[in-house]
Amino acid sequence: LYWHGSSASRMLRNLRGGTPACLTVSHLDGLVLARSGFNHSANYRSAMCFGTARIIDEPDEKLKALAGVVDRFYPGRSETLRPISVQEAKATTVIGMRIEEASAKVRAKGVGDDEEDYGHPVWAGVIPVRMVVGAAEPCPRLLPGVERPQNLAGYAEGERLDRALTQAQLTYEGEL
Repeated sequence: LYWHGSSASRMLRNLRGGTPACLTVSHLDGLVLARSGFNHSANYRSAMCFGTARIIDEPDEKLKALAGVVDRFYPGRSETLRPISVQEAKATTVIGMRIEEASAKVRAKGVGDDEEDYGHPVWAGVIPVRMVVGAAEPCPRLLPGVERPQNLAGYAEGERLDRALTQAQLTYEGEL
């Protein structure tokens, strides 16, 4: 597992020798409104990954990890970009962590009111939350003739982000 931050970060510099860490990621899928405050909830997906975080100093591993950050969302794009500059690499700390343990949790259900509350006259239900791609906003300084590449077609206005990411990976792997 890799992530990155500023080389000026004191917190990240403290990882130099390696330190036990927990990286947690959560994604909100819906707001659950019940008939009592106690039974309000949220639908979500979350993961907690445990391991020893360390700074990646080896230049090839660091560059590969930084390319992976870009390619996770836009497969193959790092190959089309200008190479990272020495200053950019110096300004970026890359942290790596082998996942030693992990835990995941999902809540994906409706209202869980107490039986006696179902007769209370107040609206209850789930309000879904989605990450949706908006309309592309081309840079006003694009060179003449530079078009949006076909491998970004999945990032269409109105498409759910999870579907766009999946399509980008499958297209890159030649499965679509």
